[in-house]
Amino acid sequence: RLEMRNFGVKVCVIEPGYFKTMITNVENLEKNFHSSWEKLPEEIKASYGENYLRQFVGILKVLQRGYNSDLSLVTNCMEHALTSLHPRTRYSAGWDAKLLYLPISYLPSALTDAL
Repeated sequence: RLEMRNFGVKVCVIEPGYFKTMITNVENLEKNFHSSWEKLPEEIKASYGENYLRQFVGILKVLQRGYNSDLSLVTNCMEHALTSLHPRTRYSAGWDAKLLYLPISYLPSALTDAL
């Protein structure tokens, strides 16, 4: 964003939370993860263990319950950024982006890593 300022280009950052899209579809993700897992060398599979993949997919399934289906929250941010006379530098779309990720971005890295 700052690098483009010298060229007269204003960049607005849109930081959406988790939304129900094909990108976040757990079935597609799980299929891709298993496909990638099968291509890994045995030594890497052994260092992570089969349980790692099962737990990771399980966490995704739990997180999916909180995904927002109202994509207009994101497109409204895009519209405002494109049409406003004075657009904001950052837009956070979704409750999770506003309540979780925005406050975390102000914390020291060590604390963020711990969270």
